[in-house]
Amino acid sequence: MRRHNVTGDEIGSIFPKSPDQTWTVILEYEKSGHIKDDEKTKIDAKELRNSYIKGTEAANKKRQDGEKIYVKGWDIEPFYDEKTHGLTWSLLAEDDKKVTFLNYNTRILTRESNISVILVSDPTHREADKKVIAEKLLPKLNMKTGEKYEDFNPAKDKMSEYGLSALILGGAGLAVAKKVGILAVIILFLKKFAVLIVIA
Repeated sequence: MRRHNVTGDEIGSIFPKSPDQTWTVILEYEKSGHIKDDEKTKIDAKELRNSYIKGTEAANKKRQDGEKIYVKGWDIEPFYDEKTHGLTWSLLAEDDKKVTFLNYNTRILTRESNISVILVSDPTHREADKKVIAEKLLPKLNMKTGEKYEDFNPAKDKMSEYGLSALILGGAGLAVAKKVGILAVIILFLKKFAVLIVIA
């Protein structure tokens, strides 16, 4: 059985108290440096989509049957929330057997880092679970005083070498194929338990 390797960026996990809810949330932290949001009105969704498609096509040449994935397009085009400093997007993809899954992402920018929230949910309850996360979890995810995005001090704080578009593609020059390839391994593992992964 294949499973996703621990990256070392994980900072915690959250589970529901109610046995009727099956979601799991994993929080990850990346010391990326301060990511400027000057691309917030210039994100080229079409170009980014094509990059994902080309990246997965190239990666599929090295994958065995049953491990290939195909990006079909945007479920939600990338958008940036200036109030929360959150970057969100959702890719629609499918595997060899035409089974569809979503790759739903949100990155919260901070003074010198970014935080991702990974939501693993049963397909039947996915939309309801996303609502629980949006209304009860994310509002409580607050940065310490002095660590918020607007606390950035250009005189002493580290700047990131990439911006919003690169963050969507994996950040720090990571190959798109590698990023989506990791997702594919997780999907293959979770399908054995009839659950869907949504990366927030």
